[in-house]
Amino acid sequence: MLGIGERAYAYAKACGIIGKSFVGKRIARLAEVSRISDLDRLVFPHESRDLPARELLVDIEARIIQRAVNHIITIIDSFEKPPELLLRFVRTYEYEDLKTVCGALAQGETKSPIFTDIGRFRTIDFEAYPDLDAMLRGTEFEFLLQDDLRPDNKDAKIGDLAIQSELDRHYYRSLWEALFALKKNDRTAVEKILCDEVCLRNAVLALRLRIYYGMSAEEIREKFISLESKNLKAFLVGPAEASLALTLDNRTDWKDWKWERFLNPEKPGEPWRVDPRHFQNAASKYLYRRARFFFRRKPSSLDSIFCFIKLKLFEEDLLTSVAEGLGMGLSSRDVFTLLEVET
Repeated sequence: MLGIGERAYAYAKACGIIGKSFVGKRIARLAEVSRISDLDRLVFPHESRDLPARELLVDIEARIIQRAVNHIITIIDSFEKPPELLLRFVRTYEYEDLKTVCGALAQGETKSPIFTDIGRFRTIDFEAYPDLDAMLRGTEFEFLLQDDLRPDNKDAKIGDLAIQSELDRHYYRSLWEALFALKKNDRTAVEKILCDEVCLRNAVLALRLRIYYGMSAEEIREKFISLESKNLKAFLVGPAEASLALTLDNRTDWKDWKWERFLNPEKPGEPWRVDPRHFQNAASKYLYRRARFFFRRKPSSLDSIFCFIKLKLFEEDLLTSVAEGLGMGLSSRDVFTLLEVET
């Protein structure tokens, strides 16, 4: 059982970190950045680096990600025995790295991708790349060693999208199991945000696969993330399922859809069509606001630590997006406009 002292200490540290992070009012400081070197000095005032712009872009993205990881681990280390749910959130990075590995192996790449260092929380032996068996043996990801799932099996009929969907389903089911190991008072906000996150993720998936890949409704349904409970499955999958029957170029069709407010608006004189990127950005902004709202609601609850992690992940995404935009010659304000971020 987590002690009151541990909770208070972790929350105080989290507040200190968030106070210096580029969320809330501090987001506006990013809007004035016009060069990657300016971003480096703003985010890393005591360790900025004098590198050519192209090299600096790669370097600063790696440092932004590692900075977020270190902040998250700092908070989790406040607990003598961190609950499994928090450990699962640290391993979000491991899941993403594993997806990268699967893609690299499917392409036959012999050079190892770059991995995020999560220290003692790592379970996969990434140094064993490209030996998939050595990387995954004895971990919860051994299911990828089945012949019909192995990304390095050229005869397997499963593609990269299917493997990523399988990993996503495994990730959220593991989170859900860890969530309900907590007392109800510790999981109220987590449960609400996670439900919305999975529901929106399914909706984004449905839009992207229809528009970018031209997949059929039946093919898309196979990739939805769902959980065992029938009632919960209806909530998580229902809106995405309903979207499959709606016309992609008729805004009126979507009027009563659950997430209609996140769709791109109509513009006078222009034909309308669903824009998955706009929807995904609007959904991300909604989840960020939910995390900000709940962060200070119950300081003694693990909900606050979950929200802290979500805020750090949002900041990481925003900073890396700004860096990539600057690398392509865009301004920070241009990036903010693309991401629907308000200052």
